[in-house]
Parts: sequence; structure tokens; C-alpha cells
Amino acid sequence: MATSTAAAAGLFATDEVRVEGRSKVSGKTQYTADVQRPGMLWAAFTTSPHAHAAVVRIDTSAARRVPGVHAVLTSADIGPGKRSGRRLQDMPLLAYERVRFIGDRVAAVAAETRAAAEEAARLVEVEYAELPAAFDPFAALAPGAPVLHPDYETYTYLGAKYHTYTTPGAPPPHAHPNEQGAVHLTFGDADLEPIFARAHRVFEHRFETPRQHAGFIEPHATLVWIDAAGIVHVHTVNKQPFNVRQWMSAVLDLPRERIVVESTAIGGDFGGKGHTIDEYVCYYLARASGRPVKHVYTYLDELQASSVRHKAYLTLKTAVDEHGRFLAHASDVVYDGGAYAAGKPGPNMLPGAIGYATIAYRVPHARVNVRSIYTNTIPGAHVRAPADPQVTFAWEAHIDAIAAELGIDPLELRLRNVVRDGEAALNGETVHESQGHAVLAALKREIDARPAPPGRAWGVALSCRHAGPGKTAVSATLREDGTIEVVCGVPDVGCGAYTVAQRVFAATLGVGLERVRVRGGSTGEAQPDPGSGGSRVTYLVGNAARVAAEALATEIAGGAIAPIHVVGEWDGNRPEMAHPMEYSFAGFGFDVEVDRATGAFVVHDAVLVADVGQIVNPLGHQGQLDGGFIAGFGLATMEEMPLGEDGQLLALSLGDYKLPCIKDIPPLRTIHVVAASGTGPYGAKMAGELGNCAVAPAIVNAVANASGARLREYPVTAERIHAALRSE
Repeated sequence: MATSTAAAAGLFATDEVRVEGRSKVSGKTQYTADVQRPGMLWAAFTTSPHAHAAVVRIDTSAARRVPGVHAVLTSADIGPGKRSGRRLQDMPLLAYERVRFIGDRVAAVAAETRAAAEEAARLVEVEYAELPAAFDPFAALAPGAPVLHPDYETYTYLGAKYHTYTTPGAPPPHAHPNEQGAVHLTFGDADLEPIFARAHRVFEHRFETPRQHAGFIEPHATLVWIDAAGIVHVHTVNKQPFNVRQWMSAVLDLPRERIVVESTAIGGDFGGKGHTIDEYVCYYLARASGRPVKHVYTYLDELQASSVRHKAYLTLKTAVDEHGRFLAHASDVVYDGGAYAAGKPGPNMLPGAIGYATIAYRVPHARVNVRSIYTNTIPGAHVRAPADPQVTFAWEAHIDAIAAELGIDPLELRLRNVVRDGEAALNGETVHESQGHAVLAALKREIDARPAPPGRAWGVALSCRHAGPGKTAVSATLREDGTIEVVCGVPDVGCGAYTVAQRVFAATLGVGLERVRVRGGSTGEAQPDPGSGGSRVTYLVGNAARVAAEALATEIAGGAIAPIHVVGEWDGNRPEMAHPMEYSFAGFGFDVEVDRATGAFVVHDAVLVADVGQIVNPLGHQGQLDGGFIAGFGLATMEEMPLGEDGQLLALSLGDYKLPCIKDIPPLRTIHVVAASGTGPYGAKMAGELGNCAVAPAIVNAVANASGARLREYPVTAERIHAALRSE
């Protein structure tokens, strides 16, 4: 019989033992790069040294003569029209006619050894004719700019509903040939000028954020093999296996039932493993060679050619009354989308659904314009909280600048404007239960209890985010020995998804954890799942596990005899299931000291106030908050991917691209503000993208309060602080 909510909470209060933990710490877990197959070949690619060039001629004869080479392919061998994309299929599997960024793939090789494959790839001769290039979105929009995708209208587009891929059709029209996508939104009065004209004050600021890598240590890897029955087996680090199967079916003209994406451990994602093109090319190499084919990225590949967080340019303009209450707002956001939009799953071809974070404040009248633009740079894609760090940084730094001009305490200004229960946030969506005020109040108490000494100052920032919708199911079988096997279609990217399912299942049935065994299944075995992403795994998989456990309890109560098989489904796309846009809030405070002579800064203290519901995995939940904080700290203080004059990225190793290590991280205190309810199992709320979005603006605001240097970009560095101080 199903257990009570109180009994479930008792189980959840105990620290968890990770389902896959013993396998990982013992070294038994196999990641994609570890998987071997008899007769396996290695793949390598010939890539473009030019940011934009016509492909005049390709000669593969020298590559074919390298000992051990079994296949060399160009676009002519696989079909020039073969392109991939999560939503808009605009990225050729192998470039034809032109290349669009340094690192674009032109040819593929499969050989007995990795060394032989890489040697052969170097020997492919490609004649290029360089074309004019655009390295930022404003150059791409300027009169006379080169058109990067002149055949855009011929591309395939997979539907306009965010979580549904429909029958392939034509892409939506765009306002400029180099525009990937755009959203134009208005809330309240469309004409803001009269409101700006009669406002007490109007403030306008411009911000810029860098392109950044997701920072995972496990590189992208793929292994494809075709069995005797013609079934294509795919091992991949992609976190959305059922979508991979669908995309491969569409691109390769294969029925879905002939493609099986195998269940493989993923060693960290951080939002960056939702798109690769290796699966397609490895399939063609496997078909040409008759052998399994594997490809593993080097870190040069990762930093030069895998998808990255979008560089952004943001202009914010806000009108306020004499008390600092927001009257109207206008945002103009331009993203550098890179050479291809293929890595973006949203129908608008923007990072996230609309390219604009949920802003946790009441703004009765607003206009938001967001565009993503093609450039001859590394393609942009989704990374942890795709648009939130960029937009939250701009908003929260904007608010502090307004507070300073008005002489109002920055926390007080936020408290006056934060969205309340039943009000609409600045995306038009109703916040049913707002914890924003409670988070800010708790943050104020923490800061007031620890006043910064002379020469130091606190800075704060607020963010909010919701768990994404989607539809999933888990299957469960009660065995004759009393154990229960639960199979999930979602891959565990290191966040403890299977442990969530185990604990929810055990709590619902009222049985010991040792009786519930959870594992991932291939697309040929598990129920369909949208994959990890959008902070939705606990919400979707946890609820599906609870439904399956309740179904099993009903079968047992009805006298069914083992083995008993049930399926639990949760459709988070259906509004009657729950409020699909339930928000979680997070507030950060940083105590920072700045050396005004050099610009060097030190973070002495950090506090995170987190809006939580029922916590299912206590250690995992805190790990998500800590990990988000560390990721946000890296984005805020050291991570960026600048370009040289020719479009070449200048950070091509983890020696150049700085990721924070434990010695870089300041102490963090976490305060929980508990919500009355959450839409996850037993009232759980999202945590995955809660901790990284507001770190940069809180640090920037602390630097401004400590030194007077008000930065409009990050990462925050001594050089930028010093330059800002000298420009006063």
C-alpha cells in the first residue's frame, strides 16, 4: 500500500546512497569513450582553417593511402543536402560549397588507429577561396555584410511547439538574411514613450557577456555500429537519447525502429551535451567500412568546435517613479548565434524558449526584443540555464545602478518591485507562489548580521527559474524474489536521477530502498523520455516513478501475483497535471574587498538563499546548489572565449580557458526558504539551474559598492576593475 507524505518525508530526510555510486568510485562505470567493439575503427575529421570560404576542391587520394584507413568521406559521398539540427537543420554533416567557421568539418576518416585516422585527416587536401566574414552580430547585420546561409529557405525545420518535434517543414521567415531567430514581446501598453516621458527618472545601460564553454571534463564521444540485422546502435554522450533517435531517423532516412541509442553513463553535462553531429558521420563511416566507428573529441575539438554559451549584447531601459517602483521597461538583446543554429532546440532559434530569462519583478508595461544572429564563429547552443546568466546579469546590475542613482538601498529597491503571488513576471507568465520576497528578506537578515568591515562591501542579486515541461514514463517490474526493477529512459548526467526515482518509488510503496533497483535503458527498452535538461528531471521522472509505484501498489492490493509489470507516465505538458511554470527563486550575497590601486579583488563571504520544496536527495540537492554556485563563480570571474582578428578562438586549451578549482572558491553558506508546495514528487522543486544565474551580478554589484567601479561586463577581472576605476 502506498505510504503517506509524512512517511515519505522521513525517508527523504536521510542522506542518500547513489544508485550508481559504487560502480563509479570503483572504476567499473563505462562512459562512451570507454566502450569498445570488436573490429572498431577510429574517426577523425579534416576541419577548416578559415572562418568563411568557398570549398573549391577536395582531394582525398593521399588520405586513402595511409595504412589502416578504411573509409574517407566528403559531402559528395553522403549527400550534399545532409544537414543536422535539433530544431533547424542548418548544419551540414560535412561542409559543402562553403565553410562557415574555423573548425567546420570538411571530410571524415575511419582507420584502424586514432593516430592513423588523424594522419589521414591531415592529408586531405582542400582548396579554399576565402570569403568576407562577419565576427560579431552587428557586422553581420551591417549593409553589405556577407550572407552566411543563402539557401536558408531550403532547410528543414522540425515544428514550432517547444517540446514537440513535428513533421518536417520549411523554416520560419526571418527579417534579415543573417537572423537565426527573433522574439518581440509586449506586456501592457505597447507604446512606452509616454510612460518614459512622464516618469520620475529613466535609466538606460548597456551590457555585454562572453561566449563560454560548459566546462565538462568528459569530452564528447560517439560509437556507432550496425548489427547483422541492420539495426544501428549508437553510444553517445548526448543527454537526450530518444531525441537523438528521432533526429537520426529524419537525417538518415531510417525508420526509428532501426536505430537503438544505448544507455551509457554521461560524465557531466552542465547543459552542454544536447547536440552533436558525430552520430550521423560515424554512421556513414560505419556503413562505408562495415566496421564499428568511434570518435572522441580532444579538448582542442571541444573548445574550437563544440557548442558554447551565446555571447550577448543587452541594452536595458527602465522608467521608475519617485519611490523607485518600475513603471515601464524596454530590453533589446542581441545574441551571437555563431555559424549554425543547429544546437538550439527552441522553435524561435534563441537560447532558451524566448532568449530572455524570467525576471522576478513587476513591470506593468514592457517591450522585449530578442534576436540571434549568424556569425562566422563557433555555433552557440544551450548551456546550463541558456539565457539566464546573461539576462539576469544585465537586469541585476541595472537595478543596482538605479538604486545608487536614487539613493535607495539595493535590497529595498528589489523588495519594492519583486513579483508577488498571482502576479505576472516579466515574461507574461503568472507566478502562482512567489518566494521572491521571502528570499530577499532572508538575504537581508544574513547580510545585516554580518556587516562588511571598512574597505569591503556586500553585493546582492536575485534570480528565478522554473522547471521545464515535458512528458516521460518509467516502467517497473516486481520480481518473484520481491525486488522491483525500475527502468528509466533518461540518462543520468551525474545529478542522481536514478537515486531520485529509487527513493520516490520506495517511499511511495513503503518498502526498503534495497528492494528497488533503478537503471537506465536503451531506446529499444525504456519508455520514451525527453532527456535531461530544463531542471525537469526530478519533476518528470520523480512524478512518473510515483505514478508507477502507486500503480504497482494497486496491482498488489488487487491480488496480482509476481511478476507484475507497470508503467507510470507523467505528462508535464498538460496544464491539468500541475502548474507547468512554478518558479524557484535564488538570492546571492557576496562580501568583496577591492584593492583600488590594482583592481585585485577578494571574495570573503558568500551566501545563497534558495527557494526549496521537499528535498528528495539531500546530498544531491546541496550538490546541485554548490555546483551551480561554482559554475556561476567561474562564469563571473574567469571564463571567456575571446576571438582573434581572423575569427580564431584564443582559448583552445584548459590552460587558456580557465575553469575554477577548489582553491578559487570562496566559502558558501546556504539558507533554505521552504515553499508551501512544489510540482515535483511530494512537493519537490527544481534545483539544477538555481545556483548559477545570479552569481556574476552579485559580484559585480559588490565590486561597485566596495570601490565605485561599476562594470558592464564579466568575467570580473582585476584589469577590468582597474580600467573602470581609472575612467572615473
